[in-house]
Amino acid sequence: MKPSGLKTKIFLDSGDPAETRQILSLLGFLDGQTTNPTLVSRNPHARERFEKGEKFSADEIYDFYKQVVSEISELIPDGSVSIEVYADKTTPAETMLEQGQKMYGWIPNAHIKYPTNKAGLAAAELSVKQGMRVNMTLCFSQSQAAAVYAATKGAQPGGAFVSPFAGRLDGIGENGMELIENIVRMYGGGDGHTELLAASIRSYEHFMQSLAVGADIITAPFSILEQWAQAGRPLPGVDFRYQPAQLKEIPYKTIDLNQPWPSYDIRHELTDKGIDSFAADWNALIA
Repeated sequence: MKPSGLKTKIFLDSGDPAETRQILSLLGFLDGQTTNPTLVSRNPHARERFEKGEKFSADEIYDFYKQVVSEISELIPDGSVSIEVYADKTTPAETMLEQGQKMYGWIPNAHIKYPTNKAGLAAAELSVKQGMRVNMTLCFSQSQAAAVYAATKGAQPGGAFVSPFAGRLDGIGENGMELIENIVRMYGGGDGHTELLAASIRSYEHFMQSLAVGADIITAPFSILEQWAQAGRPLPGVDFRYQPAQLKEIPYKTIDLNQPWPSYDIRHELTDKGIDSFAADWNALIA
């Protein structure tokens, strides 16, 4: 049972169904799970195979990914399971969409993850028109979040997520939690069709601040959800204060959400770096 007063959905960020089982036991509930190529590469079965020098073929890695998310889906049938397409910086929208269509058929509760770049937004727009649920990942700015909102117009309730990566912004000296708060504020002026999924949660304080600012969803790694469970699953009180250490402020921007998505500035170096990193982790598993 969820804590009384908890409005935010809680997701596990993991590619290991064993962790799903443990968190379900610790928390008593779980609203969903996010996966990506890096997390799948850390799955114990993938690591064991990799350490033996036995890589996957291109077909085998997709079969393995399907097995992983199918097992997770069975554990949380009423939740959401995000499945990420393979993409590098040259992958066109058509290729992403083709992957997304196949992956969407793997399980009944999938959200397909596309990167928040031009090709990913184009694929998301087409996916939503086809009735697919999407999760736009590697978001690092309000402008990118505004583009996601515009590209996913017409999505059914719960059908579109945007995933701003707080921890990676902290890593370059910027206050990533301010981006979460800014997008919550910006989306407050919209129609609610896109939900904010706070991602790259790297500390218990990140987790609590995401609750405090009203994120629709938080996805957090096993260690942080375990810590929350051991603390009694508290919610931040009126006296809670998030205190980042010497991080640059990310000021709020007033952005019109009613523009076509290509009109927004979606460039961000961390999006490009994230795409490169996910692609490298995926390719490292393939012979």
